[in-house]
Amino acid sequence: MPRRLTYGRALHALLTAAALAVSLAPLHAQDSAKVIVQTGRVSIVKDASGYTFALMDNGEVRPGYTIKTGSDGYAKFQVADGSTFEVFPNSEVVYRKTNSVGDLVNVWLGKIKVVIQHLPGIPNPNNVTTPTALISVRGTIFDVDVEDEDGTTLVSLDEGIVDVHHLLRPSSDVHLAPGQSIRVYPNQPLRPLADRGNLLHKAYQLAQRGLYDYLYNRPGGVGGGGGNVPVATTGGAQQGDKGKPTGTSDGSKGTGTGSPPAPGTGSPPPPGGGGG
Repeated sequence: MPRRLTYGRALHALLTAAALAVSLAPLHAQDSAKVIVQTGRVSIVKDASGYTFALMDNGEVRPGYTIKTGSDGYAKFQVADGSTFEVFPNSEVVYRKTNSVGDLVNVWLGKIKVVIQHLPGIPNPNNVTTPTALISVRGTIFDVDVEDEDGTTLVSLDEGIVDVHHLLRPSSDVHLAPGQSIRVYPNQPLRPLADRGNLLHKAYQLAQRGLYDYLYNRPGGVGGGGGNVPVATTGGAQQGDKGKPTGTSDGSKGTGTGSPPAPGTGSPPPPGGGGG
């Protein structure tokens, strides 16, 4: 009897382990990032041993793997929810380094471009980290560029919402709007780098256009009605026609730009006849 119990328990334990392995396999596959585009030299480092192997077409990168690109290397990866990230030349990126919810990649050096997919009205929180910055994103498109070994990071937002937090220097988080960017220095608080010069230039152009439209279309303006604004001409025609009315061929009053002669300025009538 004890032997039967022991056998039954062992069999139950084996079946449980097998079921657990089967159930976890799809979850593990869902956590992987699939290669959808690759060119040049792209390699993968599995663990701390430093063992490196070449990334294969249509291959997968598991959480914790490091992606390295050479001077000609480029790869684009897609995760289970449809979001993608691109790794550009001379970059080093760790895919899902930690187990925190929403952790996507950690950029040690180089540049990536991230496109986070989400359903309408439903945010899809993700985090991207660098040696100096934590970038919290929802459905959005943005670039992260770690420019040097000190971790100087440039974050540029194309679309959506991004919040940037400094990991080394106490400072307020910065909220980026589309078209804005921020550079995170390791030894300085956050300093937003909005494209103010371009915005001011556009505002100046709009102001100029508005002033032109007002002057052109106002009453008495060149394009408006009710005013006697002379129309500039070229060459000697301006002086030759100055003050000259433009009538029609039948002698009726014309509609030209000249002004009619003032009353009483024409030739006087001939004097009356006879005189004493």
